Amino acid sequence: MNLFVEAAPEVLVTLMVAAFAAGWIDAVVGGGGLLLLPALLVAAPQLHPATALGTNKLAAICGTSTAAVAYARKTTIDWGVAGPAAGLALLCAGCGAALAGAIPASAYRPVIIAVLILVAVFVTVRPQMGLIEQPHKRTAWRRGTAVAVAGAGIAAYDGLIGPGTGTFLVLAFTTLIGADFVHGSAMAKIVNTATNLGALVVFAATGHVAWLLGAAMAVCNVGGALLGARMALRRGAGFVRIILLTVVLALIARLGWLVWQDS
Repeated sequence: MNLFVEAAPEVLVTLMVAAFAAGWIDAVVGGGGLLLLPALLVAAPQLHPATALGTNKLAAICGTSTAAVAYARKTTIDWGVAGPAAGLALLCAGCGAALAGAIPASAYRPVIIAVLILVAVFVTVRPQMGLIEQPHKRTAWRRGTAVAVAGAGIAAYDGLIGPGTGTFLVLAFTTLIGADFVHGSAMAKIVNTATNLGALVVFAATGHVAWLLGAAMAVCNVGGALLGARMALRRGAGFVRIILLTVVLALIARLGWLVWQDS
């Protein structure tokens, strides 16, 4: 089935706009999949959930890798954490993707909503978190924990379910090793590129990627990612924090409404 050819024009326009917006969100604070994956599931209900995940990964890896390069050129990345975490993430995301077909689509929304609420509460009650770097937190134990949490736990979640991974990575780096939101986002893009690649390889091997549709969304995702990375670097950590909270709260409301409609 060639979804790109068969889909109505308004569906394609909706998905292209969603891909651009998701690229922007991902580059600024992560979590673009929370917009793009639901858009795929709603606009193209004929897609198997695993195919929606795989197609999302094809678009996302183009955007996250573009944002990663943009950040690496303009800011400092702690490669002692980001490098090992990315290597571990490549494997763990692939393992998560191998199990993705076992989770029904109806289970995605409540799980994502619950996690988002926890994120919103955490960021709200700690208003100074991520605004300035805290290098005193970068002990060997904390750095090792950050590698394990980001490279194993969050990466496996990305392959299994996906949406919100970038946001969780940013929070992991800010809380565990004291990065500010801009540097945490830069490191998150490195690891998120690896998780997307690991998951995409598995989804592609099992035939769960709509390649033409994913490639078209990837072009829009890259455009959004370039714009988002430049804005985050120019406006700083305070801007990133505001966008993070705005995105999280808006998506809680949106997904909550969809769950209420389904009940």
